[in-house]
Amino acid sequence: MAEEGSQSHQDTPGAQVGHASTVRSLQGEVDQLTLVMRRFALFIGLTLGLSTGLMVRADQSLPFAQTKAANLARMRAESLNGGLGAYRAAGCMYETGGTSCLASKTSEGFLFRFEGGPPGWEQQTPPRPSLETSVLVSKDGDRILEVPYNGPLR
Repeated sequence: MAEEGSQSHQDTPGAQVGHASTVRSLQGEVDQLTLVMRRFALFIGLTLGLSTGLMVRADQSLPFAQTKAANLARMRAESLNGGLGAYRAAGCMYETGGTSCLASKTSEGFLFRFEGGPPGWEQQTPPRPSLETSVLVSKDGDRILEVPYNGPLR
């Protein structure tokens, strides 16, 4: 008789209602967690976007023509001195705009003056460059106007 009076947990109508409310409660928690994650992702995206925007804005003080000119001057020196397998320009020519190697900036253009040598020369102690190069690039950064010097250190 005891078996007749006892019902399993699943047979109890109230258990079904309790189960449904638990599912709804869990669904509510999942929805809240999803909302929190979306807000977090938005926050991270905005943070990264703003920091990138600030970095770009900081570089805008440097004329784009100067960046192009430095790259063009470095590539000309690499070409004149046997390519990257035989020559590396000074590290300043790999900086954005080559600012440390910029000898002058006039209405005529950008004059870069820098040392160079075989790959690894800057890592030697002390660094031992073997060449010096001067390259004048147009003020728009698109053309080499002159290579006044490319030879042994003076």
